[in-house]
Formats: sequence, C-alpha cells, structure tokens
Amino acid sequence: MYIRVNARDNVAILVHPEGVAPGALLPDGLVARERIPQSHKIALHDLAPSQPVLRYGQTIGFANRPIAAGSWVREELLDMPAAPPLDALSLATAIPPTLLPLENYTFEGYRNADGGTGTKNMLGLATTVQCVAPTVEYTAQRIRAEILPRFPNVDGVVSITHSYGCGVAIDAPGAAVPIRTLNHIALHANLAGQPLLVSLGCEKLQPTRLFPGDFPGGFPILGEGNVIRLQDERGFGESVAAIMRAAEKRLVELDRRRRQTVPASELVVGLQCGGSDAFSGVTCNPAVGYAADLLVRAGATVMFSEVTEVRDAIHLLTPRAATVGVARDLIREMRWYDDYLARGAADRSANTTPGNKRGGLANIVEKALGSIAKAGSTAIRAVATHGEKVTAKGLVFAATPASDFICGTQQLASMNLHVFTTGEGSPYGLAMVPVIKVSSRTALAEKWADLIDLDAGRIATGHATIEEVGWELFRLILDVASGRRQTWAEHWGLANTLAPFNPGPVT
Repeated sequence: MYIRVNARDNVAILVHPEGVAPGALLPDGLVARERIPQSHKIALHDLAPSQPVLRYGQTIGFANRPIAAGSWVREELLDMPAAPPLDALSLATAIPPTLLPLENYTFEGYRNADGGTGTKNMLGLATTVQCVAPTVEYTAQRIRAEILPRFPNVDGVVSITHSYGCGVAIDAPGAAVPIRTLNHIALHANLAGQPLLVSLGCEKLQPTRLFPGDFPGGFPILGEGNVIRLQDERGFGESVAAIMRAAEKRLVELDRRRRQTVPASELVVGLQCGGSDAFSGVTCNPAVGYAADLLVRAGATVMFSEVTEVRDAIHLLTPRAATVGVARDLIREMRWYDDYLARGAADRSANTTPGNKRGGLANIVEKALGSIAKAGSTAIRAVATHGEKVTAKGLVFAATPASDFICGTQQLASMNLHVFTTGEGSPYGLAMVPVIKVSSRTALAEKWADLIDLDAGRIATGHATIEEVGWELFRLILDVASGRRQTWAEHWGLANTLAPFNPGPVT
C-alpha cells in the first residue's frame, strides 16, 4: 500500500511498516525494483533527468538521473529547487471564506486581572540573567518540597531560567527579540501575569530594562517585595530564604484562585513539529490543521511558526492572507530570515536532520510542504515578528526559527497550550504550558505509549479520517486546558530549558 497525496504526484510514500521488498506488486500494477523502507518515496512512473518530482502536487526536486518506475526516490537522486521568489508572490488573491462559527465550546480556565486566561495556576520565578539560574532552580526545588504542599490549588512552581542577560550587546538591534520574549514569558497567563523576579545586580539586563513602563492589570512587577537582588543578600542561604519568603506570600494569593468556565475563544494554541517524517504531512499535520480550523471557528487564536519550514511553501500561504498587508508581513519575515541565514553563510538546506531523512523526507522543500498542513485552511489574519506577543484572533503566523527549543520558547510568549507533532519521536515538553504530542505513525504511538498523547497514524491505515482525528484533538485540547486530562509530558514533568532567540552579537 502507498499514499499518493495529489493526482499530479509522480511519487508516493509506502505505508507498510516493513516497507516493500524487490519484486513486490503494488496497486495499479506497480512493481518495486528494490527494497524501500516505510515512509520513503517510490516512483510511480519513469522519471527523466531534469524532470520535476511532484509530491503534494508541488515540485520537491528535479531528477538528476533516470529513475525507473518502482525505484526508491532518495535525496541523492534529486536536485533541490530554488525557494519561491519573494517578489513574485500572489498577495491575498485566494482568501478562504469564513467558516461557520462553532458556538458554546468552553474550557475551565483561570481569569487574570490583565485580561488573559490561564490553563494552569503556577508561581513563576522570573530571572534577569543566567548567573542566578542555579540559585533559582535550587530554591524552586525547596519551595516544591517544603511550601507548595500547603497550597493545593496551585499547580506548581516554575523557574524561568535562560542563557541571556549579560555578556551580550544589550543595545544591539537584535537584542529586542530575547528581551521582549522574556518579558512576555514572565507575564504569562499561566503565572497570573504576576511573577517574582530574581536579579543578580550587575547584569546588563537590569529589571527596569526587562520590565519598562506600566503593566496590564496594575501588578507592580518592580514593586516592594517582588524583586530579589542576590547581591543585596548576605550569601547563598539568605538569598534562598529571601526568595522563599516572597514565594510563600505569592502562593497565598495564587491559592485563592479557582478555575471557571470560559469560552474556547480564550485559547491561544501554538503549533509546532519536531522529528518530522514523510507521514507528518499526510497524518498528524493535516489532523492538527483540521483542529486548527475548529479552534478558529470557536474564536480562538492559533499560531503556526518555523520560518524555514514555511519558506518553501510561502507561495501557498500569501494568497491565503486576509489582506495584502498581512501577505506583505509574511514576505517581510521570510526575507528577514533569508538575510539572517546568508549572514551566517548558511541556507535553508541546513534545516533537515538525519532523522527527517531517515523518515523519508528528501529535503526542506518536501518538509515545508508537509509542515504547513498544520495551518489548516482558514485565512491568515495576522503576522507577529520574533518575540512579539500575539494578540489577534484566528490563524496567525508567529515568526520563529524552526529549532524546537527556540520555537517553543518564542511561542511561549503568547500561547497557553501547545500542540507538537512528531514522526520520529521527541520527549519535548514545556514547564509552563501543557504540550500535547501527536504522532504521525501508529508504530511510534505504540512504541512510545507513555509519551504520545494522540495517534494520527490511524489516518494512513484507514482506521480513522483526518476529520475524526481533528475532532478528537480539538476535544483533547479543551480537556487538557481545563485540567481534566494530563498530557504525558505533564505526567513525567518533562520540560526543556528555555532558549530565547538572540540574533544579536555576544560580547
């Protein structure tokens, strides 16, 4: 059995877990000429040199030698096409019609004074600089063990540690990206927008630079008792004690909070993929895309990201922009990243990993065409640049690098729930938001039964449809956001270290 995505395609991917053996007879009389692994491509017709190789109805490469029907179409047999030129794209020419609204869908969340809604109720220990990270991590462990058990209505304590804050060109143009990212994360809805802040004292990222100006909800971040400056304390023990005293006062306030019924429109869901394979674009990503459409219909915000994994499909996205201005914003972010990679003497081909290729993805073009399936079918309503907080409703492109850890950190500036698709598998998690992991293959879901939350591989085998898995994911999102169900990442306490994107120089 094989999957051909589009009637124009001249390659298909193999479904059977064992792949095919030489001489195997496939549908339509196709005979395999060699052993081909699961998820890899088989030529449906003879392909001549320089002939386009089509998947998703799009060119993923050009044959660089004759390829006979039934052959394994591998990376080395293809020359990668150029990326779509940014000056020749259609802008808002195929705006999708507005879908019928989904009404009366709700979840149980936490209302915040600044207008945001949390899916968790956590104490946040924000930091200005990496120097204080070990002390804050140590103190957070003490708080969890010694204080938190007295406050059953608080979900946990999270230390917002990172590698930024000093030894950097703090006034460089690129410095705005990590600073605003850390600002938005510290004011996260799942922390009630009310963190404690731990500073060293001599760092470049001073508290007043991290939190300039007024704050939504009127919470004084830099007020008395909310900032602990370690260089003002008498040694390690007193530093820890000062943080613990402030934490206990904040926990008393947080413990009074209760979940309440809020509309699904209060969700801000980030979408990301990691360890993708050739099934990702036909199972998990389309199912996530269907759920994304449902969320948009319910009035929620849905963010897709990963510039490098969008760049080669940008010609399919700018026509979907709600306005010409939004389309131009998409192009702006693609151009910025093209220039960023060029400055580093790299290009988009550096994105694909050995695991991507093992899973059947020949190059970044094929990967990008499958990646954008997460964005569903609705109009793109807004574009957020790196580190900017997303405030628009509907489908939004939030520019981030494709790196799992950096993308997750950047999306965390806005989202209150995360959906992560994977084909090869990843134990990725975030401490501050639930991460729902969706597998592209049933074999992965069975092998990692205690890490994968939803199996979309059933789509490939015909045991479920994209629509059925999409609805299943939509309902799971509402349950997880309400605290009725726990993801495996939450169950095991898996949380990757935050990695703010710093495009500026390090001094």
